[in-house]
Amino acid sequence: MSAEPMILTAAIVGAETTRESNPAVPYLPSEIAAEAVRCWEKGASIVHLHARRPDGTPTQEAALFGEAIELIRASCDIIIQVSTGGAVGMSGEERCQPLTLAGARAPEMATLSCGSVNFGEEIFENPRPLMRDIAERIRAAGIKPELEIFDAGMMDEARYLHRKGLIDLPAHFDFVLGVPGALAAREDAIDYLLTQLPEGSTWCVAGIGRFELPMVEAAARRGGHARVGFEDNVFLSKGVLAKGSFELVEAAADIARRCGRRVVSPCEARAILGIPARA
Repeated sequence: MSAEPMILTAAIVGAETTRESNPAVPYLPSEIAAEAVRCWEKGASIVHLHARRPDGTPTQEAALFGEAIELIRASCDIIIQVSTGGAVGMSGEERCQPLTLAGARAPEMATLSCGSVNFGEEIFENPRPLMRDIAERIRAAGIKPELEIFDAGMMDEARYLHRKGLIDLPAHFDFVLGVPGALAAREDAIDYLLTQLPEGSTWCVAGIGRFELPMVEAAARRGGHARVGFEDNVFLSKGVLAKGSFELVEAAADIARRCGRRVVSPCEARAILGIPARA
């Protein structure tokens, strides 16, 4: 059992989860910001952001990200991480719009998906030219990347990006496990990925659907970090809808403490991840 500090990320909206699945899914920037603050109050130190139009349609429009970020920062110091994955079918140019935000609206982190993968009945396309382009944009913006790993071979693709001089190692990795068509949410899958982790790197696990909270415990017992929230799962327990991502953060924090882990503040998370402190 590890006594190390543990970082919790709240993925509060995503690109696919709608109010048909859970009426509490936030769409408007004000709703997204309010949910981010609730998650911070329950122990999240990172918020992973997508954006939606008022009808729930996913969008990577920079202005909507910027509005949410400004509202979040008016109320708390949570680390802002934007998605460059967007939604399946979006162009690379569209996906990278949040990276153009500057000043008080600039994100501190951005996701970087390390390869293409089956995504349910669709394909989440991340060919090497697109990966290189997004990595270059993240580096140019001075943002900390989170390397998204949906399948085992993506660990090798992360090393490829390092060889090309596009990312630094050690890095921060997110093992997204349980997507239909990708690597399953199993403890032996985590254990294998850890054998491929570059020395000195940090890592977290995002379990999809019913695997979300079990993967929190698996990560906690192995010294890792975890991601929870409506992007990945809308249920608090079998058949019980969560009232918001904040309930899932609260449950994850309880699991962490039962495993002897200490949930950290955004300030300490920045130090762990090598992100500059904010004024």
